[in-house]
Parts: sequence; C-alpha cells; structure tokens
Amino acid sequence: MINNKNILITGGAGFIGSTISNKLMDDGYKIIILDNLSVGKRENLTKNAYKLYKLDMIKDNIEVVFEKEHITHCIHLAAQTSVSESSKNPFYDAQMNIFSSIKLLELCKKYDIRKFIAASTAAVYGTPQYLPIDENHSVNPISPYGLSKLTMENYIKMSGVPYIIFRFSNTYGEKQNCSQGSGVITIFHNAMLHNDDVKIYGDGNQIRDFISVDDISNICIKMLDSDLKNETFNFSSNQGITINELFNKMKKIYDYKKFPVYLPARKEEIRDSILSNKKIMDKFPNFKYKNFEECIQKLKSSAKGNK
Repeated sequence: MINNKNILITGGAGFIGSTISNKLMDDGYKIIILDNLSVGKRENLTKNAYKLYKLDMIKDNIEVVFEKEHITHCIHLAAQTSVSESSKNPFYDAQMNIFSSIKLLELCKKYDIRKFIAASTAAVYGTPQYLPIDENHSVNPISPYGLSKLTMENYIKMSGVPYIIFRFSNTYGEKQNCSQGSGVITIFHNAMLHNDDVKIYGDGNQIRDFISVDDISNICIKMLDSDLKNETFNFSSNQGITINELFNKMKKIYDYKKFPVYLPARKEEIRDSILSNKKIMDKFPNFKYKNFEECIQKLKSSAKGNK
C-alpha cells in the first residue's frame, strides 16, 4: 500500500508515538519522527526506514524538518505528562505543552499541513460534574498539567490549521516508562513483576477508565484517513473501574501475593473520571476495542521479552 502522506510524529520514539509509528510504517506511510530521546528510545522503533530527528522542540530549530521532509500531516504527542511534576515545575510544563506546541503550529501553518492531530487529556475537565464526562462538560482544570493542555487546545483552535484534538483517558500498554508520570497500570505492572509493594493513594475506591495504546494508535490512524477536521473528541473505553478492582484483576494475572499499601490521597488528583466515547463512536461505529484482560496479559508477557 502506497500513501501520499508524509507524517511527522512528535514524541514518535515514546510510548504512544512508537506504537503509532510502527503501525503506520507497516501501512506504507512515510514517517518522520521528531524526538529529543529524553523519554523516548530508539529501540522502541522496530523499522529501519524511519527518519529520526533528534531535536529539542523548545531549544532547537525544528523548521529544518519541514524544509527537508515535505510534511503533509502531523501527530503531536511530545509533552510533559505528569500531573505531579506539573505542580512542582509549572514553568517547564508550560514550555513543553504550550510554547513548543505554538512553535510547531506556526510551522504547520507556514507549510500548509493538511491535518494536525493532537493528544490532550481528560485533565482539562477538572472535577467532574457528572459521569461519564462528554465533550459538552465544562472545562476547569485543577492542575497545571490540565491547564497547559487546555491552553494548547485553544491555540490549536485559533491557529487556522485543520485539526483533531483527542482527549485521552488513562493510557496503558507496552513501552510505557515506569516513572512519576506513568499511569497506574504501568506502576502496578512494574511493582508486581519485581514483587515490590503496590502503593495505592487514597482508599482505592476512586474510579478511572483505561484505554490501551493499541486502541489509541488505531483511532489515530483512522483519523488520518478520515475527512473529519476541526473537532475535539474524547477517546476512552467508557468503562469505569476502581483502583481496588484494578489491583485485584492484575493481582490474579500476575499471581501477585501481597496486599496493597494504602497511602494518603494526592491533592492534585481527581477522585473519579470516566470519559464518554459516544461522540467518537458515532463517527466510527465499527471501531473494535481491545479486550482489557488480554491487553494486561500482553503487557505482562512483553516484560519477559525485554529481560
């Protein structure tokens, strides 16, 4: 399959970016990756035909990528993604999520990009007034991270560049780094693999919905080939699960014998969050989600291959 799309993926060597990149490469797209490799890894990229520009979006001249590669589409994933880190260092959070996005958008406008797909977050909504949260819910972020992502969204909408904004729920899957910015599934995964204590902040009855990196990759690819533009979509499983329920599901899969360690709740975290996926499913009614338990089993199995 030959495509006439030259796709720039910022953060393309990272967790989500490399999964999308590898799938698009299989479909015959030309993929250009912009990544400073501070979090992303070359070894995440399984194909040899990538063009990888190791550049810092804040400090470096990234226009060279547009000059050389005739970019037609952009998937913008490079970001600061930790809620807690955004509170500790809001200036860096704003640099990464706002100012680097503006820099990229100006180039996309200058070089007449056909579609700009951006990763945003459920954190823009703040404390839910109702569940599941749909796209008509008010936006009132309670963390610098949520605020910076919402500000990014507004700059995208004002840019004049054709766009799709995805507000993702809690993402999990292979290649996600275990750090303060990781999702809870990856943190549990790492602890259970090493028989370390699993820490739960709060009483564990807080609700989240989780979306696999494979599902995110598939919806981004569908959106590249769609005529849809200038829309904002939630993307989620639409299925809520408590952290305690999550622990018990993973405990069984990992054959983990310990009990969780409960710690005080973190102030910057939202108690309950479930995103409605009705709007996106109305557009793609045949979209098939991955099975949650199978994805967790795949995550566990992937660790064996990385040893």
